[in-house]
Amino acid sequence: MPTAWAPPGAPEAPPCANQSCAPHDLVLLGFAHVPTLRPLLTALFLAMFLLTLLGNALIVLLTALDPALRAPMYFFLRHLALLEICFSLDIAPRLLGTLLRPGWGVSPAGCALQLVLVLSCVTSECFLLTAMAWDRYVAICRPLRYGAIMSPRLCHLLAATCWLAGVPVSLVFTIWLFSFPFCGPRGIRHFFCDIAPLLSLVCGDTRVFEANVLAATVLVVMVPFCLIATSYTGVLATVLRMPSATGRHKALSTCASHLIVVVLFYGTTGVIHLRPKASSSPESKQVVSLSYTLVTPMLNPLIYSLRNKEVKAALGRVCVQRRRTHIP
Repeated sequence: MPTAWAPPGAPEAPPCANQSCAPHDLVLLGFAHVPTLRPLLTALFLAMFLLTLLGNALIVLLTALDPALRAPMYFFLRHLALLEICFSLDIAPRLLGTLLRPGWGVSPAGCALQLVLVLSCVTSECFLLTAMAWDRYVAICRPLRYGAIMSPRLCHLLAATCWLAGVPVSLVFTIWLFSFPFCGPRGIRHFFCDIAPLLSLVCGDTRVFEANVLAATVLVVMVPFCLIATSYTGVLATVLRMPSATGRHKALSTCASHLIVVVLFYGTTGVIHLRPKASSSPESKQVVSLSYTLVTPMLNPLIYSLRNKEVKAALGRVCVQRRRTHIP
């Protein structure tokens, strides 16, 4: 992955803290425009990171241990929680390191690895949310055939496909992006390595690359979103035909949590990845990126647990069981 750095007279990147980066390292400048807020942001992001790990780990344990949470819906929820843990572990530690040690260098290989993981996680989450929407469609619109259609074999196949779907996409675009010469300053105006801030460092012609990124984004983000919308259109049509108000409420309540997560995730991901070189400032893009990299992974367990009676009941059973095991 060749890199050619700034010639004499080009703008200089911020100095490396404590000589912590090599001459060819990149420097993440996340929130460098608000240096006085760094201690507060560090504490806030650390709390969000720990809550994300705790909440999603709890979802994984509950859905794996409680017999009442063995339905396909909770199988996919467990994989979503695992995916959010992986996503947070890729983003948060480097963000915290950047805030604690401004000017901390990251090698091109390290930056490329983070980009691979980010693109892979985003792609996998798009497909996983689609699988979860289809599960709700089958459960509500085809209830008599739900058990036959959503077999354990199919669920495992869908989960494996969702996890692996992001790998080729992320590898192709990461290798392609890092094959361009980087002849701008070393500073990346973002808190993680993403396509848009890295494109600003490239001095070559990236029009073909950007066109392919847009095409891939439409396939990876918009096509699953349209499939989700189609699934919920069918769900809504079925619910409106139900004669019982109680039945309608119960059917919609099983979809509410998933819909909230879809809106949060797609509302921010689409804004960032549909226009990689949009005219909005890097600072505003950082704020939007926080929504799907830190906020949504932290809120997912709360959304699913607070709005789902079965998850709350499972949590109560686990707590009671642990209390009994500690009573002599």
